[in-house]
Amino acid sequence: MHMADALISPAVGGAFWAVSGGLIVYCARKIKQTLRENLVPMMGVLGAFIFAAQMLNFSIPGTGSSGHLGGGLILTILLGPHAAFIVMASVLTVQALFFADGGLLALGCNIFNLGFFPAFVAYPLIYRALAKDRRDGARASWAAVVAAVAGLELGAFFVVLQTQLSGISELPFGAFVLMMLPIHLAIGVVEGLATAAVVSFVAKARPEALPAAVYAPTPGRLRPVLIGFAVAALLFGGVASWFASTHPDGLEWSMFKVSGKEKLEAPSGGIHETLAGIQEKTAFLPNYGFKTAEGESAPEEAAAAWPAVSAGTSVSGVVGGILTLAAAGIVGLALRARAPRAVGGNG
Repeated sequence: MHMADALISPAVGGAFWAVSGGLIVYCARKIKQTLRENLVPMMGVLGAFIFAAQMLNFSIPGTGSSGHLGGGLILTILLGPHAAFIVMASVLTVQALFFADGGLLALGCNIFNLGFFPAFVAYPLIYRALAKDRRDGARASWAAVVAAVAGLELGAFFVVLQTQLSGISELPFGAFVLMMLPIHLAIGVVEGLATAAVVSFVAKARPEALPAAVYAPTPGRLRPVLIGFAVAALLFGGVASWFASTHPDGLEWSMFKVSGKEKLEAPSGGIHETLAGIQEKTAFLPNYGFKTAEGESAPEEAAAAWPAVSAGTSVSGVVGGILTLAAAGIVGLALRARAPRAVGGNG
């Protein structure tokens, strides 16, 4: 559900840059007020884990489409909404800058769509209401599925709305929304089941690592959880990513069903061309692979191969995880340095 710049006008892109930037500032202030000691390492490692998990596209049977985890609900349950939004912004920024996954003009839209709805709508209004105080078991699993579906459906609807407001593509609102919502319903069910599994693992292994815990664990007690997520990030990004589905993702599939094209051409000139030029220079592993002499990436050329055993994909997964860990960790350390004091919860 990473939007490309071809869908977004400068006015809409700029507006959501401002909205997402304002939310980042708000979240940073809230984190400084309620910072707990274990939050910074969790932010870094979970950022790397979500980056790697988003590389694992899974096929949606009978559709010719695929989906991947958004990860917003996982982050929110394990970190709290404010830290989750900051980490999601870090993941998406690394993807856009260094891997050309999502446009730079559309970055504010992508942060809002994938970060705001899980953190500030699905989690407080659905997950917490349904799960109560449970983080494992059938009740928590159903709560995760319902909340994940709601978060993705809202995000998918806003993709359509932002595209319609931009008015620069040939995607009609009605047909586009009728494609986007059903396919992301299916993706949301998988996201919810994955969320339930991850949260249940943490709740059983180290329940005191959760935001609702009465006290924060010492670094030694938190270490098994951190190691577990770090190893999972390396395996997902370095090896499991070879087995990602080659089908177009839910957004690309919906665009194809409506317009006959999986990718649309961005308007020439102006801010679109300027940002495309910047992204071409910063993205040293475009499309999660090595650049070729022609400027394309290996995964694009070998898209039909499955499993796509590729050194470029593996390097991208590992490097991307490290960059995201560093970005989220640096933000967390900066906030901790400016926090007045550490307390027992993170909101």
